[in-house]
Order: sequence, then structure tokens, then C-alpha cells
Amino acid sequence: MPGPHIPTPLDQLGPRPFSFYPPIAGTQHNEWALHSASAEEIQVRNTRTWQYLWIPRRLVRGVSSIEEPVVIVGLLKDLEYREGAVVPVVHRVIEMPRAVNEVRWRAPEPPAGGHLAPVVGIRLAAEPGAGKDRSWLARIAAGVLACVVGLIVYRESPLGPRAGFFTAPSRVVLPFNADDDYLSLISRLGRPAVESVRRAPAEGLGFYLLRYPERGFTLVLTGATRDEARYTGALGRGGRVIHSVRLRDGKDSTAALASLRR
Repeated sequence: MPGPHIPTPLDQLGPRPFSFYPPIAGTQHNEWALHSASAEEIQVRNTRTWQYLWIPRRLVRGVSSIEEPVVIVGLLKDLEYREGAVVPVVHRVIEMPRAVNEVRWRAPEPPAGGHLAPVVGIRLAAEPGAGKDRSWLARIAAGVLACVVGLIVYRESPLGPRAGFFTAPSRVVLPFNADDDYLSLISRLGRPAVESVRRAPAEGLGFYLLRYPERGFTLVLTGATRDEARYTGALGRGGRVIHSVRLRDGKDSTAALASLRR
């Protein structure tokens, strides 16, 4: 039977924000707050994007004693947020391709007497075309290596995640549902930086967009008027759907949100 859980400095942080070191790759803002904790895991919430993550306690090193300018929580490994979970970063080693018919050299075993025979230098005539073949192989190997390095650099640059080639669209957890209206949203997040509306003449409804650039998302409400509109979901950068809800007719709101990108 496991013993009682003994509080650690991490459990005693309370609502105080902190930063991870090293920062978690794949997240946009390195300021978190402790949301819940168990004997094996802790759940943290991003103070700007409202993103929730589960992190094993065995990967947490400790809490810094200095709180200025911010409390630092150390991590034992480099972590990244990928496909909805936090996983350790795997540093891959790229091995140069070996030339065709290449044989590893092995030192000859000494004779029974314990002494090696004297080495006599022998110069072999080069086969016709052998130098040219090795030159082509070296060029191909250099080209492959350059392509791999270019892909790695592109992935780590700001253009890689923006293009969407290497990162799958991620969802965030927001504390809203289909019953929330305009007043309930701004009472928790404050007034948006920009408000706009898109009309859908066929249905007689409007999409009311509440933009929060500092949080990285736009909340969407649907209804005939702003006061009657109800929460439909949230859009991230580029207009991709990062949060959806179950509507009153039982359907998911993802399709309705995706129509705003057309």
C-alpha cells in the first residue's frame, strides 16, 4: 500500500507563475501555473494560451530558491510538446553512407612466433575509372547530407511550423462550452483587442469573432445577434481550429469553424 504523498516545493508553488528550464519545445510562451498534481504527474497551465500539459514528476529536477524575476522549475531532460503530449527530445545522429564495396580494415594477427613480418611497400596500379567512381559517390553523399541538414534547419526556423509541414495541428483546452455567451467570455478573459462579425445570409446567422492576439487565439460565437450568440469554438494562427464544442443538435462545431477559412 503506497504511503501518503509528501508535499514538495513544487506542490507549494500555489498560484504563482513559473518558467521551465530548459523551455518545453513546441509551446509558444514559457510561463506556467500549477493546476493539479498527483503522486506521479503534475498538470500545468500556460498563463497566456490556456494550454494544459501533464508532466511526469521524475522529469522535474526542482524549484529555484530565487524568485526574481520569475520562479524557475528545472527539468532533467529536454522536452517537447508533440501530438497532444509531452515527450523527451530525441537527438538523432546522422551516419554518413558507406561507399559501395567498402571493407573495414582489420589488423592482421601475429604469427606463432610473436613477431610480424617486415612490411614491404607495394604500389598497385589504379584500375581505370576507379577514381571517377569514388568522386561521384562522394558528391552523392555530400548532396544527401546537405539535404538532411537543410531540412533540420528549416524545421527549427520560424518558417517550418508556419508552413505546417512538420507539425500537426494541435488542440488546446479552453474552459468554455456551447452555453457560454458574450458576457461570460469577457468576464473571464476581458474585452478582446478586436471584435468583428461575418454574416451568413443563407442561415440568417452571424459569426462574431473576438480576437485575443496576446493569447494567440480568436473566440467565435454564432447567433442572430451578439447578445443571442453562443460560443462555437476557437481559431488559432492561420485560421486553424484549435477548440470545438458539441452543439445543441449533437454535432461537433469543427465543420462550422472551418467554413470561416473559405
